[in-house]
Amino acid sequence: MTFYAGMFMGIVLGVGLIISFARYEKIRSKRRSDLAKTVAAFARMTVQDSRKILPDEFYPTWVVFSQRQKLTWLNLQLDKIWPYVDEAASELIRNNVEPILEQYRPAVLASLKFSKLTLGTVAPQFTGVSVIESESDSHGVTLELEMQWDGNPNITLDIKTRVGVTLPVQVKNIGFTGVFRLIFKPLVDEFPCFGAVSYSLREKKKLDFTLKIVGGDISTIPGISDAIEETIRDAVEDSITWPVRKIVPILPGDYSNLELKPVGTLEVKLVQAKDLTNKDIIGKSDPYVVLFIRPLRDRMKTSKIINNQLNPVWNEHFEFIVEDDSTQHLTVRVFDDEGIQASELIGCAQVPLKDLQPGKVKDVWLPLVKDLEVQRDTKYRGQVHLELLYCPFGMENIFKNPFDPESSLTYLEKKALKSGADETEVGDLGKTAAQKKSSVIVRGVLSVTVVAAEDLPVVDLIGKADPFVVLIMKKSETKAKTRVLNNNLNPVWNQTFDFLVEDALRDMLIVEVWDHDTFGKEKIGRVIMTLTRVILEGEFQNSFPLDGAKSGKLNLHLKWTPDNILRDS
Repeated sequence: MTFYAGMFMGIVLGVGLIISFARYEKIRSKRRSDLAKTVAAFARMTVQDSRKILPDEFYPTWVVFSQRQKLTWLNLQLDKIWPYVDEAASELIRNNVEPILEQYRPAVLASLKFSKLTLGTVAPQFTGVSVIESESDSHGVTLELEMQWDGNPNITLDIKTRVGVTLPVQVKNIGFTGVFRLIFKPLVDEFPCFGAVSYSLREKKKLDFTLKIVGGDISTIPGISDAIEETIRDAVEDSITWPVRKIVPILPGDYSNLELKPVGTLEVKLVQAKDLTNKDIIGKSDPYVVLFIRPLRDRMKTSKIINNQLNPVWNEHFEFIVEDDSTQHLTVRVFDDEGIQASELIGCAQVPLKDLQPGKVKDVWLPLVKDLEVQRDTKYRGQVHLELLYCPFGMENIFKNPFDPESSLTYLEKKALKSGADETEVGDLGKTAAQKKSSVIVRGVLSVTVVAAEDLPVVDLIGKADPFVVLIMKKSETKAKTRVLNNNLNPVWNQTFDFLVEDALRDMLIVEVWDHDTFGKEKIGRVIMTLTRVILEGEFQNSFPLDGAKSGKLNLHLKWTPDNILRDS
């Protein structure tokens, strides 16, 4: 009996242990699951979320440095050595910036020089550092330092006007925030293990300052303050802003390969814009566009003004020098011209050059925003239409640039240029080869096949449409028209039309879809395109959304036959 009682108690105890273990494991599993959810919730938290939880007095300063590490130790050391840094840096700035100030000196000034230049007693603060890793830069080390400076410098410019008046102008209340890039390259096996260091202002987030005439008010002299401010900003942009870099040799050697060099050209076709915000109370905006890669006055391009139009068509071509296709971008700003008053910004956009495939035309519609840095305003401001062609240097044998004057020369002309057989003819041909890109003429035949349309909007009362297509060469005003296909929202035409084009780089093809009615006709939508892509590729087919229509696409096949092939045949 005792045996059975013991066995029963053992079984009960064993079952109890099993149940307890199972329950413990369940509780442990739930805790682990809850912990995982908590960790995941913390991982999704932003700085703003954490500030709602923690009071300011308990909020750690390092939280804001999510991408860059703290540099408290560096700031402490910089404060100690700042008087010596100030003396060396002031002389360096004077020697480097003064010639650039003179280069960008406004026409109203006779001279522009520093009479005093010290950086003051307040050292800048480095708020973060990061290491930039790149496969293409395996022979160097790149650091980026985020810096903030609200200094008390003593900077005085001696400005002499054309009428002989000398004005001492102080640069005061400087506020600067930006990111500096340091490149230690090349790496060597000799101490300090790198041959040179290059420095550049990688990103300029804020640059504020005020100008004041010593003993007077600079605003009393019209135009002087704005001219000096533009000159200072241009000097900063041209002297130290990336991709410009200053090279300091550490070990003896030739470091010319580290200097800034152009790597290619960017061909830009400003085609059109649509749905621009109206900035005028009476009538419509008078839009024009400013384009640039580097915001220097001599490198910025401006389009013509299209009066009283919210859907302007420009069809203008611009060329830009590219110095770093991995970091630079094309900036587009659309303005409303206000006559004698300052123009009003409608919107702006950017295209990173790293997104462009060399030798391939990229057709883009860019939505306009109010500000490129802080995009909180989601208001629709319209779109701008561009065609972009990036042409790296040294790849001329791989693809052709139709805007290059050399590409318009025949084989015999190029051969005559090289041989120099006839001096007079060679001189004339040399002028032809050196002509501006604006005078390059490309001739040929454009064959356009209107293949089909799909998903056209309903425009008739009975619920369909009677579509036909009109093709227009904008410059020559040559027109062609397809047949009408009744009662059809997905028509198929397969009709081909040939156009003799005398100046293909400046012409445009406008393809309009119309609805045919007994008592008239109604435009459904249109497609506008330049001929750059078909000249470059020779032939392509694509479906184009109909601009101005609620829905619908137009399928077109384009083929280009150059004039020299026509002559040879």
